[in-house]
Amino acid sequence: MQRDEQVIKVVREWMEKAENDPKNAAFTLKMGEDCPTDTVCFHAQQCVEKYLKAFLTFKTVDFPKTHDMGELLALISESARPQLAVAEQRRLTAYATVTRYPGDYEPIPLAEVRRAVAIARRVRKEVRALLPKNALRERRK
Repeated sequence: MQRDEQVIKVVREWMEKAENDPKNAAFTLKMGEDCPTDTVCFHAQQCVEKYLKAFLTFKTVDFPKTHDMGELLALISESARPQLAVAEQRRLTAYATVTRYPGDYEPIPLAEVRRAVAIARRVRKEVRALLPKNALRERRK
């Protein structure tokens, strides 16, 4: 397998994993008031993180093991960087590093959860628009 084909294979693997997160978020949101909002927010964050890592893989940029959105975005050139306000970056990072564990914080309201899912969908769309068509095709199983 040539290097380019190997890169595309890994990009597809990242995207395949990323696609599971909004599916889980949407399914869990159907629970309404009983929805574990921290779980949905975690899945929104994971979708964004994995898509950023898919893009960095495509650009052959090494990245650290991190959930920090700002750290990952800093590795992407400004012209290709998905639009994520600093507040959105911090909120997403907190969903993976703070609210995922026991602690002293307020429950996440459903309105905020829906915003997190909308951010994940937006970033997904932006990143997919930057990837080559052969990376977007489903991986053969």
